Amino acid sequence: MPPLSSSFASVKLSSGLVNQAREAASPMRRSVAGQIEYWATLGRIAETSGLTVLEAREAIARYDVRQLETGDTDPLDALQADFLAAESSGRLVQAVRQLVQKNRREVVKAA
Repeated sequence: MPPLSSSFASVKLSSGLVNQAREAASPMRRSVAGQIEYWATLGRIAETSGLTVLEAREAIARYDVRQLETGDTDPLDALQADFLAAESSGRLVQAVRQLVQKNRREVVKAA
């Protein structure tokens, strides 16, 4: 008999991460798994787009406000739209350049 297929998989995570996810999930009315999926999606988008921490925080803040106002939008679609808007407006490239320049200045100071 073939095994039943499932759209879920089990993974082992540190108890510290699970506790952090539980704390972060509660005010947003997410499950622990939903919070970890949310964080993973953010990380994946940020990593592939070169998003800065500041832009990520701004996008998350806009997302959170929108969720509180409407509650009916797909959270991943809304988040992706924010990142794409930052990219298409040039804010993403500008922020990356500013961060690189700042890091270079800090390296020079430290040398």
